[in-house]
Amino acid sequence: MPQLATLTLARPADSREIAEMSRDLIEQGLGWSWTPARVQRFITGKECSVVIARRERRIAAFGIMHFGDDIAHLNLLAVATGHRRQGLGRRLMDWLTCTAIEAGVFRINLELRTHNDEARIFYQVLGFMALDVVPGYYQGREAALRMTRRLARDRPS
Repeated sequence: MPQLATLTLARPADSREIAEMSRDLIEQGLGWSWTPARVQRFITGKECSVVIARRERRIAAFGIMHFGDDIAHLNLLAVATGHRRQGLGRRLMDWLTCTAIEAGVFRINLELRTHNDEARIFYQVLGFMALDVVPGYYQGREAALRMTRRLARDRPS
């Protein structure tokens, strides 16, 4: 039986653990771009939300989203290997989606590696649609699949 996880906003003290999870789970084979300093800027940023799922004092999952006027961008979402398929990713996305709606956002965009079928299916189940493939998106080495999800009708012209 999975342990309960507590969802909460990340604190600056969480930046190293989040950055290391990004390096190990998301950025494998690429240069480490989501360093602790960069993550901390998002944690303290006024237009960002960094949400974590904590189990037994460790971060089991996290999500980082940046909010624009009409569009939010999911920068990162990761669930540690031992905590996958237990609903943590969905819970984080529910939190971030509700936050986006409250902020008046109409759409969430994201990118993922084109070969990451597990993530693509996860996002499709959540209502995201594929838009296009961006060659060389990841440090000029790997293509990305760009996806989007409409949250509400677009504003009238």
